[in-house]
Amino acid sequence: MPEPARVLTTLRQVRDLSPFFALDVGEPDGSRPDESRHDESRHDEGRHDESWHDGDALLSGPALPGAIDRITARYRTTEPRVAASLFFLGYTARLLSPVVAARAVDGAVPDVRPGNLWWRYGTDGLRVRLKEPRVGTGIAESLAPVVDAVRAVAPVAPGLLWGNAASSVAGALRIVARAGTASAEDCVALGRELFAEPPLRGTGEFVPFPGEVAFRRRSCCLYYRLDGGGTCGDCPLPAR
Repeated sequence: MPEPARVLTTLRQVRDLSPFFALDVGEPDGSRPDESRHDESRHDEGRHDESWHDGDALLSGPALPGAIDRITARYRTTEPRVAASLFFLGYTARLLSPVVAARAVDGAVPDVRPGNLWWRYGTDGLRVRLKEPRVGTGIAESLAPVVDAVRAVAPVAPGLLWGNAASSVAGALRIVARAGTASAEDCVALGRELFAEPPLRGTGEFVPFPGEVAFRRRSCCLYYRLDGGGTCGDCPLPAR
């Protein structure tokens, strides 16, 4: 089977696990392919722009700072690092869920590097989609440029961002196991394999729990710093 067909078959196979596993393919209406051009004079525009962007706009230009500004305002926080963490947590949940599920069903893992993406942050939150149905590379290589770009916008620790990625991987494995798509034991084994190398190594550990995927991360996503926020189920901090 040709590579595009294998990727599309896998995406169809896993998309019904939850909305976070549904990854569409193709150029969306309202895309702005020139948005990756760096132009400081357009930063204020980025704060109000809810259009679809080329994935390269994550790496330079006003689109990513604008999205983080909108998250800051939406959640009424004075800490840009909290908004940056929330952006990346949503980004990894949207992209790593289908990636992890593809691995769990032994399918074709999609390419989720920025160059193969469209994305937008609007009133309905973060949305992502693929440009082309092609086979991708590892999680670290796919996410590392975005980690660097987020940290260029806000002073957030790299270990925190990679902890967010690990949390998204573990959350996806939990859903895969609960759906019966793969056993909890196989999902934990896959998680340990994915976390065997840096930068995901040391981000957390799987906790023995029969028939379940239980994970405890070693960093906090900072959600508790929002007004009315609390700690997540895999947070290392005491419950708040």
